[in-house]
Amino acid sequence: MDVDPAWLPPALFRAVGSRRTLVRGVGELVDTVHGEVATACQRFGGSLARGPRDGSCDLVLDLSASGLGDEDFTLSRDGRTTMVTASGGRGLLYGLFHVVRLGEAAFGGARARETHRPALALRMLDHWDNVAVHPVMGQVERGYAGGSLFWKDGRARPEYGRVRAYARLLAACGINAVAVNNVNVHDTEAHLLTDRVGEVALLAAEFRRYGIRVHLSVTFAAPTVLGGLPSADPLDAAVRAWWAGAVRDVYEVIPDFGGFVVKADSEGRPGPFAYGRSHADGANMLAAALAPYGGTVHWRAFVYDHRQDWRDRTTDRARAAYDHFVPLDGEFAPNAVLQVKHGPMDFQVREPVSPLIGAMPRTRLGVELQATQEYTGQQRHVCWLGPMWSQVLRFRPEGEAGAAVGELARGGLVAVSNVGDDPFWTGHPLAQANLYTCGRLAWQPDAEPRDVLGEWIGLTFPDAPKRLVDGLHAVLDGSWRTYEKYTAPLGVGFMVQPGHHYGPGVDGYEYSPWGTYHFADRDGVGVDRSRATGTGYAAQYAQPWAEVYESPRTCPDELLLFFHHVPYGHVLHGGSTVIQHIYDTHFEGVAEAEEARRVWAGLTGLVDPARHARVAERYEEQLHSAREWRDQVNAYFFRKSGVPDGRGRRIY
Repeated sequence: MDVDPAWLPPALFRAVGSRRTLVRGVGELVDTVHGEVATACQRFGGSLARGPRDGSCDLVLDLSASGLGDEDFTLSRDGRTTMVTASGGRGLLYGLFHVVRLGEAAFGGARARETHRPALALRMLDHWDNVAVHPVMGQVERGYAGGSLFWKDGRARPEYGRVRAYARLLAACGINAVAVNNVNVHDTEAHLLTDRVGEVALLAAEFRRYGIRVHLSVTFAAPTVLGGLPSADPLDAAVRAWWAGAVRDVYEVIPDFGGFVVKADSEGRPGPFAYGRSHADGANMLAAALAPYGGTVHWRAFVYDHRQDWRDRTTDRARAAYDHFVPLDGEFAPNAVLQVKHGPMDFQVREPVSPLIGAMPRTRLGVELQATQEYTGQQRHVCWLGPMWSQVLRFRPEGEAGAAVGELARGGLVAVSNVGDDPFWTGHPLAQANLYTCGRLAWQPDAEPRDVLGEWIGLTFPDAPKRLVDGLHAVLDGSWRTYEKYTAPLGVGFMVQPGHHYGPGVDGYEYSPWGTYHFADRDGVGVDRSRATGTGYAAQYAQPWAEVYESPRTCPDELLLFFHHVPYGHVLHGGSTVIQHIYDTHFEGVAEAEEARRVWAGLTGLVDPARHARVAERYEEQLHSAREWRDQVNAYFFRKSGVPDGRGRRIY
């Protein structure tokens, strides 16, 4: 099937495919490795050895090591032979892709034995795909790259070759799990658990070839929706028996099924609160059903009051996850993962790290990111999120002496997928960098994000001239901060159009029940979340952060309006006032977007024409949108504050 090769273009396999290689071992994943090498050899003139290892092999991929985990591998070079060893099929597959990343460097000089292993055992993508097109959310909720890879017209798509190509891309960046349907489970999706599980099994067969386990999002109300029971009470014996039977039936057709993703008591979804039960009760019921088969339940911590009275300044959506779940620490089953969004709100361009991470030491926490750019340009804007994610994963909730978020995420790293059936996978070709970065940071959370981006550039554009490499870095490296500059300032967030969340709407959610306010008035802007005079949210953090965030004097500028309501004349640590910072950054952001568009235009002829044209077209939209953001946000705050721009620029 003709699909975009993304970061696995055929030329990348030249170093492997031009040599003599031995693949040793048995199993489905060994067969996958063998097939990858055979295809490369056919293309580049190399060969596959058939007998036991001998000195004539340039590369040996050997499934015979002991003492390694299933996903670990070693790499060494002695004499003329490069050696990859692994104990499990996944490790051998990851070892092959590592050699492909290294290219000729894997075959030059001596190399001492080095062991590679992922820092996080679970590296997962959640697809918010609807089986049938939803009248409001469409085929993919918060999807910006076309329709679903998996579903069409209410059934599984027959193009399994594309699913296999996708699985190959994911394995090459380290992803080992996917959920194939929306967390907001509609009636059609609910049936995937029971009478339509065979369709899921067909997808699982393709992902299995590349070591990826399939998960399902399920509705907590499944016993009533599918089983005809009068209740979904997690402590009801009949309900527990129904779930046990449903899980048994799933594993009969998908023996390596990964488990469930559950959104409960959140934004109108059913959950255990309806029965007076806790979220630990709900999660543990499903964990008990999955435990005999090695399955996991991913229980999302995105639980808050979405019918808040905007007049009530004491209720704070940011507090909700901590308030709900910290009292339950230690009550969740070992195979239950509490899946926590990296920030306390909802994937804004700038948020503090959620205080829930680090506050539940007796619970397996998974950290959730959003690769699909719901609030960061919706894959119409270039916004490479690697630096933001790296800051999150390196953050130490208990200060420098404590563990980093990447170490605390014992339940793994989960990202909301940004992929659809678009020819470029992600709609915006440069958004592929976000997907690749997710996988690589999940494998190594403390990796330097710019190094990961350089890796993506080198793989996606092999043999690229320096001008192209430099140009790609120029448009991607600072793109997150550029987007932040021309959108919501200083951590305030949510100045978007309601519903679709694209484009400026400074008061879009200001008087809504969703709890997403900036409280701008004639005197100042921001939310008082201090312990002394506000909602008390800052006190949810351990020291030193509780103290740092408590006062405007110590709060980092980029989060000031998230934690404090301050006058427009408040002086930031950088020396500018809040109002002048708003004006300056919005003008800077547009100027940076204009420069990025100019740089990209100069790369004509260095990128294939279709890819270049798609990005150029998206830059036109990005620049138009950035100007709208600049002019609407600046005009809004000029009218609120009455303070003119200190540089004399026109504020509409």
